Amino acid sequence: MPGDTLTRLRVAITVFFALDGFVFAGWVVRIPAIKQQTDASASTLGLALLGVSAGAVVTMTLTGRLCRRFGAHPVTVVCAVLLSLSVALPPLTHSALALGGVLLVFGAAYGGINVAFNSAAVDLIAALRRPVMPSFHAAFSLGGMIGAGLGGLVAGSLSPTRHLLGLTVVGLLVTAAAGPTLLRHEPPRPPERAQGEADKAPRRLDGRTRGLVVVFGLIALCTAYGEGAMADWGALHLEQDLDTSPGVAAAGYSCFALAMTVGRLTGTTLLERLGRTRTVVAGGTVAAAGMLVGSLAPAAWAALTGFAIAGLGLANLFPVAVQGAGTLAGPSGVAIASTLGYGGMLLGPPAIGFMADWFSLPAALTSVAVLAAVAALIGATTRRTVTG
Repeated sequence: MPGDTLTRLRVAITVFFALDGFVFAGWVVRIPAIKQQTDASASTLGLALLGVSAGAVVTMTLTGRLCRRFGAHPVTVVCAVLLSLSVALPPLTHSALALGGVLLVFGAAYGGINVAFNSAAVDLIAALRRPVMPSFHAAFSLGGMIGAGLGGLVAGSLSPTRHLLGLTVVGLLVTAAAGPTLLRHEPPRPPERAQGEADKAPRRLDGRTRGLVVVFGLIALCTAYGEGAMADWGALHLEQDLDTSPGVAAAGYSCFALAMTVGRLTGTTLLERLGRTRTVVAGGTVAAAGMLVGSLAPAAWAALTGFAIAGLGLANLFPVAVQGAGTLAGPSGVAIASTLGYGGMLLGPPAIGFMADWFSLPAALTSVAVLAAVAALIGATTRRTVTG
């Protein structure tokens, strides 16, 4: 495939990563307002937020099959449309039960597009022959930073309904602009695959391959738990426990997303110099330390600093896990690793909500540090697998 075509595909896939982060962050910074609107307690809100992860996990395996049948490119475009439409639904609800129902739809679209564009990215990376997956996830984080920052700016002047409807319009316009590039081109085929060297990227999930994919999925699980916790509970922690304004509360996720963006922009260089194992071990260790500070600090500035450090640590763990699984088993590997990863998000919202009711929200957020340390431990104890 010509180099200019690969460049256009890389730009288009990057745009969809950024759009996903932008839309998702726009939703999460309005969670405090939606909590007030639905009159939900911390635990019932956690169960409602479970809808996002539940919808994502349920559809991820199906999306992997759809990508194998129809191709990752058209599935990405369809899921982007569904994501853009469904983000407008949460402000229309007035109970935790109704909120959970519409978040199932939103989560299904969110999970679908994550499997689809990660599968598209894995194919492109194989053709480029460079570990550039962190750059795509940097676009997601950049989109999240912009979405969170914009959400903080408009939180005091726009209702959640108008804000999220605006995200729908933006999402549909961006999809209309970037979608045709994906629809016109098939995923690239790397030369080694064309020459029959299938052993470098096995597509059939035998027992060994499935086991390797599960290892990557466990790393993704620990990482996604932390990302989901920051998205769902970071703003509420700053506003409720540290008595900040809604704008400063929204800045918590923005700082986290900015740090992840910086970490992922340097991720390709980091992977080329350190390799997967050291990247995973160092990232998990840094994230654990940062999240302990972010969750237990008594001042807002210290909590924001801790969130930023945690973002730097978590930045490249999920990209490493998804790329490793996708290289091993294609869309099926991406789907399995993503399902395990978003299982972390599935576990996170209700677990943190219940722990917040039993103990406190700061204490509950320390569970993020624990799982980040577990990710580092997995990377260290399964060195050959992660490096593979």
